[in-house]
Amino acid sequence: MVSKVFFSGMSQRQPMLTRVVGLAATGLTLSLLSSCILVTDTSRMNIDVFQDEVAPVWHDPARTPPAATQPVPQRRELYQTQFHQTYGLPVTNPLHRTMYGVIRDNDHTLPAIPLDRVNRDMLRQEVDYQTAEVPGTIVVDTKAHYLYFVQENGKAVRYGVGLGRDGFAWSGRGVIERKAKWPHWTPSDEMVARQPNLKPVSASEGGMVAGLKNPLGARALYIYQDGKDTLYRVHGTPDWQSVGKATSSGCVRMFNQDVIDLFDRMPNKTPIVVI
Repeated sequence: MVSKVFFSGMSQRQPMLTRVVGLAATGLTLSLLSSCILVTDTSRMNIDVFQDEVAPVWHDPARTPPAATQPVPQRRELYQTQFHQTYGLPVTNPLHRTMYGVIRDNDHTLPAIPLDRVNRDMLRQEVDYQTAEVPGTIVVDTKAHYLYFVQENGKAVRYGVGLGRDGFAWSGRGVIERKAKWPHWTPSDEMVARQPNLKPVSASEGGMVAGLKNPLGARALYIYQDGKDTLYRVHGTPDWQSVGKATSSGCVRMFNQDVIDLFDRMPNKTPIVVI
């Protein structure tokens, strides 16, 4: 009777025991899994591992051998194409763009100077200039192709100029007795004799009227010596490529934008020295 009761009790407890054992097994499994997940990855604290993961793959200085030494080109062909011949290279100085840009003057429109095709030393600038000449004097340095308008305190405004060919240059001291805007041009009889193509604009034909193609350009300063016209001028030119060169018949050529600037700075009777 006792044994029957015992086995009967055991049979009633069996499902409960099975559930307890199952829950214990499940808890143990979850514990083991969680312990695996929560293990700290100490490899990421290793600086070598960190560098390998974050270093750019295309350039790792520690692992990329240095490139072979490349030869530096000694000659640069800047103007190989017609595009470069026409437009040149970019200009970086915005002040020069303003100084040498398009100008509307006395019903004439002066085109901009293509700055990327001229020598930068020929462009207008204020410079240190020690001279015995008094401020307000024009000094033309024929060797360097510069015209200086002397200022106070050892300064001068320097302009690039084109000058006369050998045998046609003039030098000495004089005075600017007259200055003119958009001057009429009349070549001398000697010049017409040397260049017969100038006969249509000779004195007998009335000379050449002012304009963009006039050789005297936008302004002319007339050089006198001892009260007499030397027939030499400081003047603008439509041929901007001649500035910095010796191509004229003795006169001093300037960019039109520069001769306008000089014209506005100086009065009549300004002394001039050509050396």
